[in-house]
Amino acid sequence: MIGDIRETGECQLKDPMDLFHSGQVVKICAPMVRYSKLAFRTLVRKYSCDLCYTPMIVAADFVRSAKARDSEFTTNKGSDHPLIVQFAAKEAQVLCDAARIVCPFADGIDLNCGCPQRWAISEGYGACLINKPELVKDMVRHVRNQIDNPKFSVSIKIRIHEDLKRTVDFCQKAEAAGVSWITVHGRSIEERHQPVHYDAIKIIKQSMSIPVVANGDIKTLKDAENVHHLTEADGIMVARGLLANPAMFAGYEETPFQCIQDWVDIALEHGTPFTCFHHHLMYMMERITSKQEKKVFNVLSSTSAVLDYLNDHYGV
Repeated sequence: MIGDIRETGECQLKDPMDLFHSGQVVKICAPMVRYSKLAFRTLVRKYSCDLCYTPMIVAADFVRSAKARDSEFTTNKGSDHPLIVQFAAKEAQVLCDAARIVCPFADGIDLNCGCPQRWAISEGYGACLINKPELVKDMVRHVRNQIDNPKFSVSIKIRIHEDLKRTVDFCQKAEAAGVSWITVHGRSIEERHQPVHYDAIKIIKQSMSIPVVANGDIKTLKDAENVHHLTEADGIMVARGLLANPAMFAGYEETPFQCIQDWVDIALEHGTPFTCFHHHLMYMMERITSKQEKKVFNVLSSTSAVLDYLNDHYGV
C-alpha cells in the first residue's frame, strides 16, 4: 500500500520514455481488472516484460477515499518499475489530484479512453472519451501543468472510431496537449470479438510523432512480432496472452513449470487472496492440462489443496 512506501523511503522511479528510445519494441502488460496487480506484475517482469500497468482505478474514488487508495494501488520501492497507473476520469482536476497522489510511487499515469463496458460509458468514463477530444486535451494539459516531474509520463489508451479520420484527429489533438504515447486497441466501441483493425493502428502510427502502442488479440510472441510488422508500432501491449502464459515475452510458447513455481512463490510472499492466486493458475495451466485435470484443479477451494495438487502432479 502507498503508506508502506512512504515509511521505507524513495522509489527507484524510471523514465518510461527511455524504453521507447531504446530502439527495441516495448513489451507491455495491459491494465487488467483484478489481474494486473503487484504480484502478477512481479511475475511478468521476471520474463522480459518491460512496462506494466495497474488495473484501471476510478480517479474520483481514489482521491476521495483512503480505503480505495489502499485496496486499489499497491507497489514496492524496488522492482515494480517502470509502472503506469491507469485511471478512469472525466474531470481534469480530479485526474490531477489522483496523479499527484501516485506521482512519488509510479512513473506515469494513463487515462482510459477505451473501456467499452456499459457502466463506464454511462458514467462518462472509458471509450466515450474518444468523442470528447477537448475534454481529453484539457485533462492531459492539467496533469502536465501540475506535476513537476518532467519524466512523469501521461499516456492514453483508446479504441478507434468507425471513421478513422476522427481517430487520427483525436490522437493529433492529444499529442499537441502533451501526451507521451498512445495505446490503440484496434476495435471500435461496438466491436468485441471481431478481427482487430491492425491497418488502422498503422495509419495512426504514421500520423503521429509520439510513440504508438498496438493492442488487441496478441496471444503469443509470434503474434507480437507479426503485429509489430503490420503496424510499425513502437510497443506491443498484451492482456489475455500474458494471463495464459506470463513467460510469453521471454519466448516460451506455453507456461513453463518454472513460471508456475515462480507464481506460487510470489503469490504466497505477497499474501495474494486465494481466488486471485487460483484464477491465475487456471489461466496459466489452460494449455498444459487435460480436460479431466481441469475438472479437478478448477474446483479446488484452498491454497493448501492447490499446493498439494501441484506438488503431486507436477512436482511444483
